[in-house]
Amino acid sequence: MSEIVVDGEPVPFTEGQSVAAALVAAGRVAWRTTRSGRRPRGVFCGIGVCFDCLLTVDGAAGQRACLVPARAGMTVTTGEDDDE
Repeated sequence: MSEIVVDGEPVPFTEGQSVAAALVAAGRVAWRTTRSGRRPRGVFCGIGVCFDCLLTVDGAAGQRACLVPARAGMTVTTGEDDDE
């Protein structure tokens, strides 16, 4: 099993999983909050229609975790309030 680095911690993933799937499999169902109300957000639609699962991947902000394939060694930063 390979790993991505999320907020400085290793998170295992299985080949073919998205970053969102790897996070949920690791027990993280929310990884950011909204600006208004600090409401938790994670994967919602799972198909790239909504923007609830936004995070930063290898320095590129605003990535939808459900659409980004996990790959060994990628660096992910969560907790950013990119909308609302």
